[in-house]
Amino acid sequence: MLTHLSLRHFATVEQLTLEPKNGLTVISGETGAGKSIIIDALGLALGDRADAAMVRAGTERAEVEVTFDLADCPAARAWLAERELDEDDDCIIRRTIRADGRSKAYLNGRPVTLSDLRELSEQLISIHSQHEHQALLKTQAQRALLDSFAGATELAGKTRSAFNAWRSARRAHEEALSRANEQDERQNLLRFQLEELDAFDLGEEELAQLEQEQKRLANADNLIRLCQQSVGLLYEGEDNTITGLLGQVSHWVTDASHEDGALREVMDTLESARIQVETAAGDLRHYLDRLELDPERLAQVEDRLGQAYTLARKHRVRPEELYSHHQALRAEAGTLDNLDDHLKGLEAAEKSARADFDKAAGALSERRRKKAKALAKGVMDHLKALGMKGAELDITLTDCEPSADGAEQVEFLFTANPGQPLRPLAKVASGGELSRVSLAIQVICAQTLTVPALVFDEVDVGVGGGVAEIVGRLLRQLGSHAQVLCITHQPQVASLGHHHWHVLKQQGKKDTRTEIINLDESRRVEEVARMLGGVEITDSTLTHAREMLQRSQTN
Repeated sequence: MLTHLSLRHFATVEQLTLEPKNGLTVISGETGAGKSIIIDALGLALGDRADAAMVRAGTERAEVEVTFDLADCPAARAWLAERELDEDDDCIIRRTIRADGRSKAYLNGRPVTLSDLRELSEQLISIHSQHEHQALLKTQAQRALLDSFAGATELAGKTRSAFNAWRSARRAHEEALSRANEQDERQNLLRFQLEELDAFDLGEEELAQLEQEQKRLANADNLIRLCQQSVGLLYEGEDNTITGLLGQVSHWVTDASHEDGALREVMDTLESARIQVETAAGDLRHYLDRLELDPERLAQVEDRLGQAYTLARKHRVRPEELYSHHQALRAEAGTLDNLDDHLKGLEAAEKSARADFDKAAGALSERRRKKAKALAKGVMDHLKALGMKGAELDITLTDCEPSADGAEQVEFLFTANPGQPLRPLAKVASGGELSRVSLAIQVICAQTLTVPALVFDEVDVGVGGGVAEIVGRLLRQLGSHAQVLCITHQPQVASLGHHHWHVLKQQGKKDTRTEIINLDESRRVEEVARMLGGVEITDSTLTHAREMLQRSQTN
């Protein structure tokens, strides 16, 4: 659940800290007071795009921080643990926005991307806005709602993956069939290319070895001269050699060590140096024994290198890629030579992928058909309670061409009046009707969600009286098993909340500030009375408000 929300220099808020509780929390205030700030702040914290306009005028940076308790949210804990972002049962998200529009996001103190926040938010909170009913007109949204209610979201994901795998296998098969028509021409070209590459037969590491040998042979005279000079100076010279000089120094230090034992370590070091110099001289002599001027071998090496470079240019690859290019052509030739077997393998892979899709799509279809009637009945029950006694809703599943969404098209059919035919929801529902249908669906589907927090932004718009009270009772019912925040203008809804926040806008001569107050019992009576209407709040209005609150809290 959401346990903490703090804002700093956000929009018209200077500083604000809220600690949401379990149950239904209603949020009210005058029109234009800034009730949507809470929705905007939550959206920003959970990955919405930042806007410089969110930064309070005259400040450099806005900050939003939210904390969720994940004790009863295993999916979110697993998501954090997988990315090594977990911190006990707490999840702290902080988002900052600079006045130039740039923003940063932190999760449990570590920087994260917005896509990470959006992915995690699906496990934490579900926000239902007052305009969400417009999405209900789209068949894609209708299908997603049914899948959510049916607990088929994972099945839908498997179906999508299976369809993509089938599509890839089918494309590979079709491309291979297309290439088969060009088989003869391609085989002739490969045969010609492979004849010269096979004749040249370059080894895997041969090019690098040839280049190294060419460099050594081309510089053999200089290498011989330098090595001979080095051996002479180290060991075999007529005058002072390094070995001889080291021996002399070692002899002097040995004599001196008889007078002072502290020189024995120096004596050992000199002896070690003399041995290493002799070893180096011996290695140089062995190298010289193998080194010789060989113009004939040099010509052979340079000729083979030249052929390799020419072949590489001809095949339009770098010289060092010539060997791998040769192997790739061999593999392709082998594939073409065994094209029938290759095509049979691709055909079998396509059939297997199609079978996997059919299995996943079949399971998804069965789940959808099993739950579609239950969802439609639940919506109609709520619609009757919301004052639409003659409304009917049916969810049809029509077979269609297989797609990533399954093997059927999902469509919500609706009529508000008895005796009228059911037609697509988008064609028959008015704005008010659609709003109530959307609320009924949201309430039903919200009960199947695993997220710990739900937010409703003025979903009760367009209703009043007894219907508004039913809306409040539905939301309070949700609040009995989830944390619910609801922005409302309806006193009937506000009176049914377990908790009540009031949004105030304070306007001074130079600035505007928004505050949110957690109302106690007496102030809550005053706020419900204000929402009931009238220029002046009378004793009778206060009495009515008090009665509404007492009645709602006892039911």
